[in-house]
Amino acid sequence: MALIGIDGAGKSTQARWLADWLTATGTPARYHRNAAGRVFFGKVARRLGRRDAEDLLGVRGFLLVETLLRWLVIARALLLSRLTGTVAVMDRYTYCQYTSITVRGGRQRWARALFAAFPKPDLVLYLAVAPATAQERVEARGKDHEELSYLAACDAAYRALPEAAGFTIVDASGEPPAVQAELRRAVLRQPVPHSPRAPRHLLPIG
Repeated sequence: MALIGIDGAGKSTQARWLADWLTATGTPARYHRNAAGRVFFGKVARRLGRRDAEDLLGVRGFLLVETLLRWLVIARALLLSRLTGTVAVMDRYTYCQYTSITVRGGRQRWARALFAAFPKPDLVLYLAVAPATAQERVEARGKDHEELSYLAACDAAYRALPEAAGFTIVDASGEPPAVQAELRRAVLRQPVPHSPRAPRHLLPIG
């Protein structure tokens, strides 16, 4: 199961809560944060007097490093899911990398070839939020900064992906508990088969 969306949509918080809820309702689940180092390399870049990670590594170099790191963290999440018999709840997936490449003017072909080894998630939840709202959230957490134009471009790129028709869209503009309730309802509409210990259908929301 993958939660995707632009920065500031609430992916990490919601994915963590969703994994806790699944476990509490009888479906062993584990949260995985599939970040690819953009924030980390951005901090390194600024310490070295560069504007950001792209300025430090170059656009092509940054995309290469980001894609390889994304492949490793997703592979780790899937392996742990298989070894532990838990549902993997991921706050990013391959679609995030395709979007990153598109927004930076790159080509997805090589990344898609690399990610072809990974299965399609049983459920892809797109946390939809207005770019301006997402920017406010990013600023509020005080760890990084995102340009409004960049967030808008990411939202458009996600929605233009060929896989987008299969995404379950969840309005993520409300308060976090309300968004979580919507996510749980989306999960309940279908079984989650990847855990051998998971019940065939999930429990109702209490």
